[in-house]
Amino acid sequence: MLSLARRPLSAAAMPAGDLLGIHLFQCPDAVGIVAKLSECIASRGGNIHSVDVFVPDDKPVFYSRSEFTYNPRLWPRDELHNDFLNLSRCFSAQRSAVRIPDLDPKHKISVLASKQDHCLFDLLYRWQEGRLPVDINGVISNHDRPQDNHVRRFLQRHGIPYHYLPTTSGNKREQEILELVQGTDFVVLARYMQVLSESFLKAYSKDIINIHHGLLPSFKGGHPSRQAFNAGVKLIGATSHFVTPELDAGPIIEQMVERVSHRDTLQSFVVKSENLEKQCLAEAIKSYCELRVLPYELKKTVVF
Repeated sequence: MLSLARRPLSAAAMPAGDLLGIHLFQCPDAVGIVAKLSECIASRGGNIHSVDVFVPDDKPVFYSRSEFTYNPRLWPRDELHNDFLNLSRCFSAQRSAVRIPDLDPKHKISVLASKQDHCLFDLLYRWQEGRLPVDINGVISNHDRPQDNHVRRFLQRHGIPYHYLPTTSGNKREQEILELVQGTDFVVLARYMQVLSESFLKAYSKDIINIHHGLLPSFKGGHPSRQAFNAGVKLIGATSHFVTPELDAGPIIEQMVERVSHRDTLQSFVVKSENLEKQCLAEAIKSYCELRVLPYELKKTVVF
C-alpha cells in the first residue's frame, strides 16, 4: 500500500475559501492512475493533501482514497462530478465516489435495535455531540420501551420517530421495516437480535452495518458474557461488519479487542465487552461516512 500523507486537513490549515474534498476510487490497475487523478485535481486549483493507494499482490485492482483542498468558486459542483465521472470512464472504474463534507448532506440512516440500549444510546449521544456525520431519521425496535425510558425521552426531545414492531418467528415485520428505511443511505443494526432475510437485503439493496461481540462462535445462545467469564477467557472483542445472508459473516469493517483477567468481575467483564461494541460500531460508521471503506474480494474490505 502506498501512503503519501501530510497532517490531517483542518479549517485552520487550508487557505481561506478552501474546503475538504474526499475521493474514493476502485478500478482495474493501470499505469498513470495517480498521475491522472493529480492532474484532475490540480487543473481545477485543488491540492492533494493525502492519498492512500492499495494494489493487491495477486490481483490487478487499484484502490485509492484521496483528500484534497476544494474551492467551490474555482470548481463548481457540476464540473467536479463531471471531471471525476470522466476519470471513472477513462479507467473503467467499478466504484468512484466524491464528497465535500461541509457542503454535502449528511448520510441519512435508520437504526434497528432490540432490548439492549448500550449501542443505540451511544450512537444517539455521539450524534447529538456532532461526532457522527449522520442524520437519524428513525429508530426501529422489536422491543417496546416505556415513554419514560431514557432512549424514548431522548428521541422525543430531538424529534426522532420511534417505531415499535414486535416480531415473531413467523413474522419479522420486514415489509414494514423496508417501508420505514426507504430514503436512507444505509442502515445500522445496534444490537438488533433478528436475522434479516436475503429477500429483505435484496429489496433494500444498500449497505447495512452490524455489530456483534467477539465471543462468537465459542459462546452461543443466552448470556454469552457469563459463559465466557466462567470459561476464564483472557481476550474479548467486538466486530463490526456488513450484513449478508450468512449470519455474522459479512465483510469486516472494524474490530477491537481488550484483555480481561482473573481480577475482573462478571460486571466489569460485561462493561468492557459493551464498551468495545459501542466503540467498534461508532468507528465503523465514521469510517464508512468518511469514504474509507471499499469491498475487497468476496468477503474482505479495504479500510483506509
